Amino acid sequence: MEFYPIIDAHAHLWLKQDTVVDGMEIRTTTRGRSMFMGEEVQMVPPFMVDGVNSAEVFLANMDYAQVSAAVITQEFIDGIQNEYLLDAQRRYPERFLVCGMVDFRKPSFIDDAKAMIAQGFKAVKIPAQRLVNVDGRRVWLTSAEMMEMFGIMERENIILSIDLVDGDCQVGEMNEIIASYPRLKIAIGHFGMVTHPGWQEQIKLARNENVRIESGGITWLFNSEFYPFNGAIKAIKESIDLVGADKLMWGSDYPRTITAITYRMSYDFIAKTPDLTHEEKSAILGRNAVEFYGFKDPVRLPYIKNMSE
Repeated sequence: MEFYPIIDAHAHLWLKQDTVVDGMEIRTTTRGRSMFMGEEVQMVPPFMVDGVNSAEVFLANMDYAQVSAAVITQEFIDGIQNEYLLDAQRRYPERFLVCGMVDFRKPSFIDDAKAMIAQGFKAVKIPAQRLVNVDGRRVWLTSAEMMEMFGIMERENIILSIDLVDGDCQVGEMNEIIASYPRLKIAIGHFGMVTHPGWQEQIKLARNENVRIESGGITWLFNSEFYPFNGAIKAIKESIDLVGADKLMWGSDYPRTITAITYRMSYDFIAKTPDLTHEEKSAILGRNAVEFYGFKDPVRLPYIKNMSE
């Protein structure tokens, strides 16, 4: 069987969580735990005793799971990690493509966005699900500042990575953005929030030429049914019918998802299902991301046998 790379289109790195979202604290504590909006949760696996979600630990997981490269995205709940992510990309350019982020919740963010783009990010992340209600107001994705930034991104060939709120609430805004900037490359995360009503409307955005859907968090969304995530496979098949397998990309949402499963399991359910063809699997697990993000010569990683085998 011919080699195809495995590319993770949605993962996270951070040195420390220490931020506030919706007026609630998010802060690294100990043994992989964090205070998260009023409760202590297992944010990362307990062996990450200091809560540092480092590039080196992730690379160890990637090597073990034979994942050639990863797109490092961001979320307000982790705090803005631009400096660390640029450093990680500088040190491991063949393994990471990183997304920059500014605080889009604050008015007049455009100058910060321009400065961020000038730093050399190849992609920008917007956690748009956090913008629907910001202290009682909505930050529109079609605001003048947003549209100015999208225009710059289209001209500079910078990718937009975006997570939308449940359902079709922001689909109209996305359609306006796509119509205004048809050459802007857009990756929509969390597989359209697939377990919530109206998710198919987000998937249908990928009927546009430069829009893709990535599955970061799909195992979290189907956590209640657990491995082998038959509901997720059913949703992937439905999405293939809606937009085609060439528009879908696998993402893990590492490291939060691996508190429940191993990193390999976050894609293994796709690799092993009998309900997808080899061609569909190779496209979703890597080939589409290589083409969309422009990864060149993805590394080949050997299988390392477990001690228990």
